[in-house]
Amino acid sequence: MTGENAPATCRLVTVIVPVYNEEKTVQDLIRRVLDAPFEKELLVVDDGSTDGTAAQVESMGDERVRLICSRSNNGKGAAIREAIPYARGKAIVIQDADLEYDPNEIPQVVGPILAGQESIVYGNRFERGFPKGMALPNRVINWILAKLVYALFGYPLHDEATCYKAFRTDLLQGMELTCRRFEFCPEVTAKALRAGEKIKEVSITYTPRSKKAGKKIRWYDGVAAIWTLIKYRFSR
Repeated sequence: MTGENAPATCRLVTVIVPVYNEEKTVQDLIRRVLDAPFEKELLVVDDGSTDGTAAQVESMGDERVRLICSRSNNGKGAAIREAIPYARGKAIVIQDADLEYDPNEIPQVVGPILAGQESIVYGNRFERGFPKGMALPNRVINWILAKLVYALFGYPLHDEATCYKAFRTDLLQGMELTCRRFEFCPEVTAKALRAGEKIKEVSITYTPRSKKAGKKIRWYDGVAAIWTLIKYRFSR
């Protein structure tokens, strides 16, 4: 597979799915995305899984699903960056494989981009308050990140760490990203705002997953996110 870019299709949405040891949920997630009401291609990046994740994806045999395999576990950000050059849709949206987000809501996230009205859209999990079941540390770090975006960039963003981030494909492909782990979110946010881009938010639902159920983000990823926002606000 090469990284050559094909012309973006006007209604096609590229869904990038970074996965690491998600054999229990990956097929269910892919089916949900495939059944959702929009034209799509899925770029599933297996980030060095040690279970049967890649085999689960391969066994589905759907031509809309392309599997990219990494030999080692490099992190969510690295997996997303690996897939970006292959995107053929007009819009790119990020989708985790842990079933916390509902793929049926992707159309409302990417809709403003497909309509040519926006270049970046984030799904906002907090329009109706914090979702039931979200752990207190996660609530605190999400509140801090939103306040920090306003303090650093003067931009009123309510959900900086949302997974559902959608971009006009050529815009994201033109960004110089270096992230490896969960700092994809603050890096792409900071670089977009530094470039003068606006970020539209639309309300989405969210069903939090616990650490026991396989949630991988940890407290130190929140610290890294804070540092990343600060770093890319002032570094040139």
